[in-house]
Amino acid sequence: MHIVEFTGGTLRFLDHLPAHAPTTGFVWIYLEREELAAQADTVQKAAQRLGGSPILDVHVADLDNALHPSGYDYTSIYDLVVFRRLATEAEVRAESGYSPAPARGELRTFAGIRSRAVGFVSFDRLLISVHPASCYTAEGFIKRFLGDAVQAEGLSAAARNRLPISPADLMLRMINVMVDSYLELRKQLNTELDTWQQDLLAPAARGRADWRAYLTARTALHTLEDLSEGQRDAMQEWLDTMREQPAPGMPQAERDSLLARARDVIEHIHRVLQHVRRMEQGAETAIQIHFSALSHRTNEVMRVLTALTAVFLPLNFITGFFGMNFEYLPLIHSDKAMWVMLGIMLLTLLTVVLVFWRKRYLDRTGR
Repeated sequence: MHIVEFTGGTLRFLDHLPAHAPTTGFVWIYLEREELAAQADTVQKAAQRLGGSPILDVHVADLDNALHPSGYDYTSIYDLVVFRRLATEAEVRAESGYSPAPARGELRTFAGIRSRAVGFVSFDRLLISVHPASCYTAEGFIKRFLGDAVQAEGLSAAARNRLPISPADLMLRMINVMVDSYLELRKQLNTELDTWQQDLLAPAARGRADWRAYLTARTALHTLEDLSEGQRDAMQEWLDTMREQPAPGMPQAERDSLLARARDVIEHIHRVLQHVRRMEQGAETAIQIHFSALSHRTNEVMRVLTALTAVFLPLNFITGFFGMNFEYLPLIHSDKAMWVMLGIMLLTLLTVVLVFWRKRYLDRTGR
């Protein structure tokens, strides 16, 4: 568990709970979910001493639930935000174990999409955040703050301005980093999906499409869509509450800054949601084009077979007619009959082919 105090434009790391909340700053308590059960008493003591109210048992259960969807709840004293972020590749490997790299053409990145729940309890002067083990967001902020703390004495005005001004501000900054992590992922998703679509539509790939990879990608895109919708709804509810019930005594400038940052987070989530839906539409369009190409190829084959059948139909009739077992048939006893019938059959063949060619029945494009 880490305890960081922000006050007077500076920060410092503490090894124990302060006796009271700072009057011009706030305290951030960060712990991993696996620590929550063992540190529950300390967390409740901090909430009571620094926030003014213990955390409700139902909210503690929400923080301890690794499968909890994104959501927002509140009391008269604090806000609770559960935000699901994308898991890193290392976290996915740790969860599923090592597996050989899939063959080229499979949608590898889609198969590795997972999410993790991060919980925030935001008081006026206290932020408690519960993260999964080795959370890159919390570790990134801890390292940044450690670097600033080393030079705390000579911290420049610009560096002090970069520090969060309230628990809600720090929460929004961490959530924004979690949302922006998708921007790094989408390039890989686009590249793999484009490659798969090109392979799908290649003539040599007809009949050998990797449908299992497509189903995996489709499930992953639905997961991303649900994830983004839950994130958007949670942050929109928090924003609506902040507008309708601002914290008492909060300066207007600070409130405007929080609202602007929250709108920016929601706009980023909305962009992610739009991008996921565009990829879903692109995949569905590629599937439709694939089946249209297969249908077109089948139509070409059937047209050729039909034309061949029509060309040889009169010839089959002639040979069948003169092959009947009757004694009296035209030309049957003539020594020139074979050459006459061959000429008639050849003329019939050329006539049918000419008619089909004029009507474009034999055109490969089917126009």
